[in-house]
Amino acid sequence: MAKRLIPCLNRVLVEKIVPPSKTNSGILLPEKTTKLNSGKVVAVGPGARDRDGNLVPVSVKEGDVVLLPEYGGTEVKLGDKEYHLFRDDDILGTLHE
Repeated sequence: MAKRLIPCLNRVLVEKIVPPSKTNSGILLPEKTTKLNSGKVVAVGPGARDRDGNLVPVSVKEGDVVLLPEYGGTEVKLGDKEYHLFRDDDILGTLHE
């Protein structure tokens, strides 16, 4: 049975993107060029309430590729996959091609 995690409040479940360490032709890439800390949003919570009780939705959606802080987040293991749980405010931005 596969488990699915739905984050609470303004939390976002992210699967980190591991950049390739070498090109298709076998050329090894330096570690600095592969260091971009990004991930794909797998699930989002409904949002948090402001002081007036209004729901403030999460700023990213499932499928977005986001830039993550170097440190932080909570590691979550579901089955054999590893994910990270971040608050919406901890996500630095979305990446677009």
